[in-house]
Amino acid sequence: MSWTDERVELLRKMWGEGQSASQIAKELGGVTRNAVIGKVHRLGLSNRTTGSAAAKPEPREKPAAAARPEARPRAEAAAPARTEPARAPDPAPAAESRPPAPARKQIIPAGQPLPPQPSANEISPEALAKVNAVEKKARRLSLMELTERTCKWPVGDPATDDFWFCGLPVQAGKPYCEAHVGVAFQPMSARRDRRR
Repeated sequence: MSWTDERVELLRKMWGEGQSASQIAKELGGVTRNAVIGKVHRLGLSNRTTGSAAAKPEPREKPAAAARPEARPRAEAAAPARTEPARAPDPAPAAESRPPAPARKQIIPAGQPLPPQPSANEISPEALAKVNAVEKKARRLSLMELTERTCKWPVGDPATDDFWFCGLPVQAGKPYCEAHVGVAFQPMSARRDRRR
């Protein structure tokens, strides 16, 4: 189907009359509702005023008209009774009850060292000592040398040449060796206690 001059003219006429895209597509035949909408936008016809669109600005104008009592005394007398009690209390409590927006985390460019992580300070000294001892005897594998049986705990900064993975045998069902599992997976009660 092509858009002939006659079909375009019929589209313009029906759109101007306020008919829907579905009705126009049915009348034209051989086109879908979406094709009609696309053609309407390409022709620049999309800004038509309908009865429902014209009714929407009126409620917005009523509060402004309420500020000028001499314009329509009867309409304003009824309007404040319906709209002001609902609107007046809402803005203030909403602003007071809103929690402050959370601070955004800083984006660190690739290749930059990461800042100290808060969880590192919360690990028990015994677990850190165990990790340090294990990392001294680690296999120091590269990413390509890892398997499902090797510990995948990263050590060092990935942007440097001194970056490696632990590589010791993993604990059953976990991606890390026993020492790194003790650091990575903490019981729920320990995490809950830290939040308090």
